[in-house]
Amino acid sequence: MSFFDVLSKYDVDKFKELVDSKTDKDIELALAKQGAHTIDDFAALISERARTHYLDVMVQMSMQLTRKRFGRCINMYLPLYLTNLCSNKCAYCGFSVANKFKRVVLTLEEIEEELQAMNKMGYTNILLVSGENSHKAGMPYFEQVLPLAKNYADYLQMEVQPLETDEYARLKELGLDAVSVYQETYHPEYYKKVHLAGKKADMRFRMETPDRLGQAGIDKVGMGALLGLYDWKVDLVATAMHVLYMRDKYWKTNLSISFPRLRPAQGGFEPHSPVSDAKLLQIICAWRIFDNELDLTISTRESAQFRDLILPVGITALSAGSSTEPGGYAHKGQNLEQWTVNDARPVDEVVKVMEESGFDAVFHNASTTYFKAV
Repeated sequence: MSFFDVLSKYDVDKFKELVDSKTDKDIELALAKQGAHTIDDFAALISERARTHYLDVMVQMSMQLTRKRFGRCINMYLPLYLTNLCSNKCAYCGFSVANKFKRVVLTLEEIEEELQAMNKMGYTNILLVSGENSHKAGMPYFEQVLPLAKNYADYLQMEVQPLETDEYARLKELGLDAVSVYQETYHPEYYKKVHLAGKKADMRFRMETPDRLGQAGIDKVGMGALLGLYDWKVDLVATAMHVLYMRDKYWKTNLSISFPRLRPAQGGFEPHSPVSDAKLLQIICAWRIFDNELDLTISTRESAQFRDLILPVGITALSAGSSTEPGGYAHKGQNLEQWTVNDARPVDEVVKVMEESGFDAVFHNASTTYFKAV
């Protein structure tokens, strides 16, 4: 039984009612708990009462838990967009097949130029990203790209179209360390509404991707929902259920959570349920309290001011100097971005702020950086 089968037993809209029903007592019990937290605990931690009455307590607790587990090291990663070619028709994405613009697939020579530029920026923790097109950017392409990328990467991640278990196992042989696959929304009807065509419209196949990654023995699986696409309370509770499922079934697999907010992209899609800065701060704290072991990642979707604010709270991985266009490091401005970068500061400026706040920006050996510290 996959997580898709588990979730199919629930009316996910009732997750919002679960969150909204939580009382001060429920929140205090969740905050006081020493052992494993439940979905009820997580629902209490993301409730409105938790934000309005307990946020200061949550922030302090999240900071303490993060320092105890991860010390003061923040892993620095950088995305490399391989292509803006995509076969999916998604209402919210700039790469949607419905949008008309120049499509490119980077050649191996162009990829090497990007990798060299990224190394010059200090990065060896590299995230390969692509639009979802199995014909021109599928396994044969990836089997050429990974050995090249591994020459420049200490830690190699991917965020591409969902693949089969044996394909992930093959990419692991080629040096793949981690894969991120975001469900976008866990609401079945709304998922169909915004995924209009292409392989991504198959909700079951996408939701079962973390299962396939666990079966293939991939070291780390990145999960999350696109906040604002549907009701964030619904999607967060479902994501927490998915995390508990993965912890139970694939206990050797490390997990990371990202919480991207819907950003402007070509097509003008408006968020269904916007998430404010205060809510996102609460969400980050809730994840850290819910699961002390999770890697929590923040990208340049967020503003410089907000990223500096939340850095001490629970973040363990950060991007800086990012480009979301193919070829954007060696030949910036030639192709369409997937989404608008909100923190455009150069890497050295971000690192300076981190160091002034007492944090170490770690660019090498991301898989072995973390340590326990009192």
